[in-house]
Amino acid sequence: MSPGGGTVTLLTGAVLLRLALTGTYQRYVRVGMGPVLVVAGVVLVALGLVVVARALRTGGTSAGAEADPDDDGDTGDAHSHDDHDRGHTPAVGWLLLAPIAALLLVAPPTLGSYGVDRAAAVDVRAGASDLPPLDPATGPVPLSLTELSQRALDHDGDTLEGVTVQLTGFVADETAPFRLARYQIACCAVDAAPVVVRIDGTVGDPPRRDAWVTVTGTFSSVGDDDIPTVVATTVTEIPTPDDPYE
Repeated sequence: MSPGGGTVTLLTGAVLLRLALTGTYQRYVRVGMGPVLVVAGVVLVALGLVVVARALRTGGTSAGAEADPDDDGDTGDAHSHDDHDRGHTPAVGWLLLAPIAALLLVAPPTLGSYGVDRAAAVDVRAGASDLPPLDPATGPVPLSLTELSQRALDHDGDTLEGVTVQLTGFVADETAPFRLARYQIACCAVDAAPVVVRIDGTVGDPPRRDAWVTVTGTFSSVGDDDIPTVVATTVTEIPTPDDPYE
């Protein structure tokens, strides 16, 4: 492997370590994958260092660059030319470092409102058909958007009757009523699918698009688009959660 290949490997490992150790990886994959990313990052950094060190020690040429004593002068020149090409990284190959170096400096944000209308929605009807009752005695009941949607579509929302719920998600649009959304992932952000709840009852302008909010309110109904509506009593803006996915 050339010095360029070793450098790409080294920086890729550094990116993995940065994402894992700062917790930024949670924007892209499940929380439990952090230790795996640390191990992978360490291995890639070590491999990259070994490759770069060997390349520098041999002057950037591969072991195959040595002439074959059995070759005559004519074929030797051809072999020498080929080995010279294999032992050096083409200039265009160094362009691979640009996106990797960018990730070391700036990590892309978590998925937001842009993809809500462009991704396949979660089929909440595939959930449990006989959900246990909720206990509102201690105050608002925290629910994921997925569970709220399942309960709303199960027996016409019987388990939500008279219950104050608490939902957390990001604002998917700036209309009134606005949509509250959160992505559900199986493995990583590539397979993310949004779960959406409509929030009504707010006074004044809705929160800004992509702002994370906690909504307290009561279930009202399910629209023709199978999106449940919650009538809000409070809407509070919050920082982006460490784990933005359901």
